[in-house]
Amino acid sequence: MNNQPIQNSLIDIAVALSSETNINRLLEMIVEIAKAITHADGGTLYKIHDGNITMELVHSTSLGLKLGGLSPLPADLPRIPLYWQDGSPNLKNVVSYCFHNNKTINIEDAYSNQLFDFSGTKQFDQQNGYHSQAFLAVPMKNHENDIIGILQLINPIDANSQAITRFSEADQQITEALASLAAIALTKQALVSNLETLFESLVELIAAAIDNKSPYTAGHCRRVPELTMMLAEAAHQTDHGYLKDFTMTEADRYELKIAGWLHDCGKITTPEYVIDKATKLETIFDRIALVETRFEVLKRDQEISLLKEKLAALAAGEKPTDDLDDLYQQNLAKMAEDLAFIRTANIGGEFMTPADQARISAMQQSKWLLNNEEHPLLSDNEVYNLNIAKGTLTNEERKVINQHIDTTIAMLEKIAFPKHLKNVPEYAGGHHEKMDGSGYPRKLKRDDMSIQARVMAIADIFEALTAKDRPYKKAKTLSESLAILETMKNTNHIDPDIYDAFMEHKIYRKYAEMFLDDFQIDVD
Repeated sequence: MNNQPIQNSLIDIAVALSSETNINRLLEMIVEIAKAITHADGGTLYKIHDGNITMELVHSTSLGLKLGGLSPLPADLPRIPLYWQDGSPNLKNVVSYCFHNNKTINIEDAYSNQLFDFSGTKQFDQQNGYHSQAFLAVPMKNHENDIIGILQLINPIDANSQAITRFSEADQQITEALASLAAIALTKQALVSNLETLFESLVELIAAAIDNKSPYTAGHCRRVPELTMMLAEAAHQTDHGYLKDFTMTEADRYELKIAGWLHDCGKITTPEYVIDKATKLETIFDRIALVETRFEVLKRDQEISLLKEKLAALAAGEKPTDDLDDLYQQNLAKMAEDLAFIRTANIGGEFMTPADQARISAMQQSKWLLNNEEHPLLSDNEVYNLNIAKGTLTNEERKVINQHIDTTIAMLEKIAFPKHLKNVPEYAGGHHEKMDGSGYPRKLKRDDMSIQARVMAIADIFEALTAKDRPYKKAKTLSESLAILETMKNTNHIDPDIYDAFMEHKIYRKYAEMFLDDFQIDVD
């Protein structure tokens, strides 16, 4: 027999098996190749899983039967136990005997065989008008010599007579070689799949750790990837304008999803006191309580002063005038007004006017007594914090929190991403850039950024606007958030084409139905 064609076929098979990435197509390829080489009418591929042998794929040419693999019909036949309930090995079934003895089983005639239980096979034959005669069961061993599956072939057909014959020694050897190649291919696929699962678990673990670091960011690292993928799909489906040539493969989608999960990984180094700063005066605690105490001391001193003046008048034989009480009430009203103003300023907001900042600064001139020593009503640091124009963070604290994106980029650039994830640092690192170059950290402009990075920038902004778990602001409604986004589009801060896709495909509405409260959804 000339072995050269078979050797060449095995080489071609090895190349095909090693290059196939779809696990179901790989299973079908293994069975179909084995059937073709041995001229078998049927082929079954079993996998070892949790102490059982499970049927993954069944093909029969004469019956026109295809179960499992790429077929819409599953191969959900009963599992074959490797061990009986008493712990003894199952040696009655061909495939389980093949597993336990780690050897190929070649049976010429199942109906005359007394070693194995073929009652299930005979029942199948009777129901389907079939005759299962010759069997070849080959163990599939991985690189650690563990059996990960069984390749079983049934009924080799003679090319001339079309009669069922037996599996020859050559059939057995070639099938064993094929099973070895197939086991390697399946093991590679399993390793790749397991590594991807492990990687995704670690990515989601990092995101969860960041979200759990603060109650005020809980869910952010989960919501941004969701919104990013929705918006990317909208861009992918846009068939006009700038985005008409933008398309994504499944690999592109996976890469962007990973970038979305990792977009804020640098926040793992950001101090909690900055992330959690709910008011302008908050440090370890909200120092508004100290300010309120000073006002209580001032009110006490005012009351003491009033009572002393009244006692002095009475001691002089005079009746205290109503002017004393009027002045006292005026001072109390002025203090209450000032304290209310400080409390409002402490909350933070979108913008604090210069006039309000000047009023805060002027309060520093007021004094209060502690141990008979005068102290400013507001310290330098308190005035500095209360005069924050927007939000609750000082310039220094904002630099600290903005540093997370530099840390994100530095962390991601240190990871040796595989080729299909090489753009993750660029996608994740660009979500604070603006189209006019005024963003951070690299002052990139629109043409310097990928569409995916620009998509993530809009997703991050919209999530922040509508989030209901921020310490420094209330959740905005859809109408408020969309108005801000439109302003950012018109001022060249976000990509106008991606914004248009966001609106055309009503991504805001889809996102709202998933994550926003009913009161926020005020736009169709």
